[in-house]
Amino acid sequence: MPHLIPDTGPQRVITASNFVYTISSGLYLTAGVLYFTQAVHLPAAQVGIGLGIAGFVSLVMGMAVGHLADRHGARGVYAITLVVRALATACFLLVDSFWPFVLAVCAATGAQAAGVAARSPLIRHYGGDRPQEFRAHLRAVTNIGVSLGALLAGWAVQVGTRTAYQLLVVGIAIACAASAAVLVLLPAVMPGPVVDGPRWVALRDRPYLLITALDGIMAIQFKVLTVAVPLWLVEAITAPHWLISGAMLVNTLIVIAFQVRASRTIDSPAAGAGAYRRSGLAFLVSCSLLSLTAGMPPWAAATLLMVAVVIHTIGEMWHSAAGFEVSFALAPQHATGQYLGVFGLGAGLAEALGPSLLISLCITWGRPGWYVVGALFTVTGLIAPLAVRRAEYRQRFRPTHIEALGKAPVA
Repeated sequence: MPHLIPDTGPQRVITASNFVYTISSGLYLTAGVLYFTQAVHLPAAQVGIGLGIAGFVSLVMGMAVGHLADRHGARGVYAITLVVRALATACFLLVDSFWPFVLAVCAATGAQAAGVAARSPLIRHYGGDRPQEFRAHLRAVTNIGVSLGALLAGWAVQVGTRTAYQLLVVGIAIACAASAAVLVLLPAVMPGPVVDGPRWVALRDRPYLLITALDGIMAIQFKVLTVAVPLWLVEAITAPHWLISGAMLVNTLIVIAFQVRASRTIDSPAAGAGAYRRSGLAFLVSCSLLSLTAGMPPWAAATLLMVAVVIHTIGEMWHSAAGFEVSFALAPQHATGQYLGVFGLGAGLAEALGPSLLISLCITWGRPGWYVVGALFTVTGLIAPLAVRRAEYRQRFRPTHIEALGKAPVA
């Protein structure tokens, strides 16, 4: 789509690298678990435990590698994370038992989390006056790449043979390596000057940590459409099951078409705080509508479900745009990678804990659980503006020699 093509050369290189990489993400998200259960024949319980371990390992990788990107140059560090992801994925082909699986998936997941943090200084440096808007471009492109990868993975799932799944793994590894190769076209960003003071400044920034925690709670919403809605549709309502795919398709298309536009008006921390508040209310409405679908006739349940998906997606775009804005605007330039690595901790915890929470509340408890989840998002959205104002206050009193560092030069 033309509006997703950036104006500058470096932005186009980053976008191209991101697009290739997210094709691998779509392949893995769609059929990665099935590879280990169907091709390697690991028990599903062991796969779940291994993925949980990998999720917690990845939490510490983002901040550490983000700090390396700040100190040693973001392009090189980011490229290394992509190469490590490619090699770790290739090692999936050698997995034949639980512990080799854990080692390989921890390396792959850790490299993925590290790459998100290492890329952040590149986005800030080459994102122009509004790196947050460029980040919104990348999210829209991510949805296109993931969708394409999911379609390609469908072939392996349909064929269902060990060879088909192995070809899928090879495709993931090649896409990761190709993403790293594209970065050769990107001018290097020299590391920023060393600033006196504690090394892990982000961990001492309590207002930023509070925003990270709140954003992590809000990030549980990403699991609503991928975990709670499919299970709710199968177990509690009479709508046709193909609506699981229909809901994801509607969500993806809306994000591709409107994420950039939604981010343009959220151009300050205060605007981001307002977007958090609106997203919480949108999630409350969507969760309430989803709870009402139980016991309805099929046509009514299907209609209400899709309305809820649209409202949820609007809230998702507001939440994403708010996170883009506050995470960049409230982070000092010299520690962008470290701060964005810390900010990723919230989403990482949501990834690890969100599915079990949603299943316990929305599926096991049922209709009341949807209202509890909606209320959780609403309260979080209402608290967020207070946390953002506190972080802005702290930012105003940050030492001036830190703020005067400016952008790192291009090599």
